[in-house]
Amino acid sequence: MLRCRFTQVALLVGLLLAPTRPLAAAQDATEIVRIADRKVRGDSSRGSIKIEIVRPSYTRDMTLVHWSKGSDLYMLLMTSPQRDKGSAFLKRGKEIWNWLPSIERTVKLPPSMMTQSWMGTDFTNDDLVKQSSLVVDYTHAIVAEEQIGGLDCWEIELTPKLDAAVVWGKVLLWIDKSEYMQMKGEFYDEDGFLVNRMLGKQPKKFGGKILPAVLEMIPADKEGHKTIMTTLSLEFDVKIDDGFFTQRNMRGLRADR
Repeated sequence: MLRCRFTQVALLVGLLLAPTRPLAAAQDATEIVRIADRKVRGDSSRGSIKIEIVRPSYTRDMTLVHWSKGSDLYMLLMTSPQRDKGSAFLKRGKEIWNWLPSIERTVKLPPSMMTQSWMGTDFTNDDLVKQSSLVVDYTHAIVAEEQIGGLDCWEIELTPKLDAAVVWGKVLLWIDKSEYMQMKGEFYDEDGFLVNRMLGKQPKKFGGKILPAVLEMIPADKEGHKTIMTTLSLEFDVKIDDGFFTQRNMRGLRADR
């Protein structure tokens, strides 16, 4: 399985509205995942993220802004460091595009790159742009209940559907019973080996929704490696035209849009 250079923010980055407080009575596994997924996506959103790449011998920071509409439209703009500033990523349906200002070229990312690292982080391209859908592309089953970060959570196993083009052979999600936050995730390859572990931390209110402000992605086989994604700002139900999400608009895109 290929590993990580474009996206697992939106898994802010990326990575993509439910009611401010979801219905606590929902017990069906698919409905739980659907509510949690919509909570982090919203009908539309705009936000900013800081990413810290931690390695045994160094750390590296980057910042970005992102926009989303529904589950098919997503735009991301790098704002730092200087060498990456202005680089943009666009998702329209199942197509992913990358604008590289240094060579003034737009590149389409093939499906084979979805498992690769995004910008040298421990997130995959698929994590950030969420090309595959946790709701649509998997079947769901509640397999246990456990406390994560002091919160009572459902442990839900996600198994790929036979016809789904997905990155992971299996996903485990721990979703809290009160606010439907994704507090932990484990991502397995097609052979059943754990690849990455994700931890949600520091719940905070964004646009009336309580979500983990920090996501840590930790590779299972690389000691001392992790990527910390911190949400700096996040708005929901912002007005964005579909025409914003175009290849043409990636060129010269500004963070204040």
